[in-house]
Amino acid sequence: QVQLVESGGGLAQAGGSLRLSCAFSASTFSYYHMGWFRQAPGKEREFVAAISLSGSSRYYADSVNGRFTISRETAKNTVYLQMNNLKPEDTAVYYCAAASLAGKFGREVALTHTTYAYWGQGTQVTVSS
Repeated sequence: QVQLVESGGGLAQAGGSLRLSCAFSASTFSYYHMGWFRQAPGKEREFVAAISLSGSSRYYADSVNGRFTISRETAKNTVYLQMNNLKPEDTAVYYCAAASLAGKFGREVALTHTTYAYWGQGTQVTVSS
């Protein structure tokens, strides 16, 4: 059974940085594509970033492109989201997700939340102005 546990959230000032981590519980980490989504109060869950199982493909929402970086470390079964130049509108609960696909992990597939079978419990990120 796959379990995902996020950490690294907290309070940051605008312009600051945070790094989120997502620990993947099973030994099959290298077979899964990984994604980050977020949900702000009163809003729908939205795509933030995704990385393919090999790490060769990465996708970002327009709102975070150039500020956030997704990466994965197979030896630690962990995916990261480095968030720089944070803005108050980045305030949300951030969720890690895992997907196992038979086909190509293209952008349209990566940004769709129904692609992902497993989800973490979320970690709060609050950015003050």
